[in-house]
Amino acid sequence: MAQELAVEVLFAGAGGAVTVTVRLPPGATVRDAIARSGLAERCPDFALHEAGVGVFGAARALDAPVEDGDRVEIYRPLAADPKDARRLRTRAAARKK
Repeated sequence: MAQELAVEVLFAGAGGAVTVTVRLPPGATVRDAIARSGLAERCPDFALHEAGVGVFGAARALDAPVEDGDRVEIYRPLAADPKDARRLRTRAAARKK
């Protein structure tokens, strides 16, 4: 019999980061890990349909397989475009001078 995989699932919501370690059968996917974690029920701002996912910072599809020791990360949508935020900070700094 094949050994179970231990996979960590991380979601950084508005209320802070939540990490859950789950056990999965070999051949499990990113989607399986997220479902087993129960984070959708525990975190009110969890919205997988709006979020991207990755493993150790590298974007992955929900149907990508996971390996023992992986850290599945659920990304929230950006609150602001980084370029726009940088422009606003630059303008505010220029006004202060």
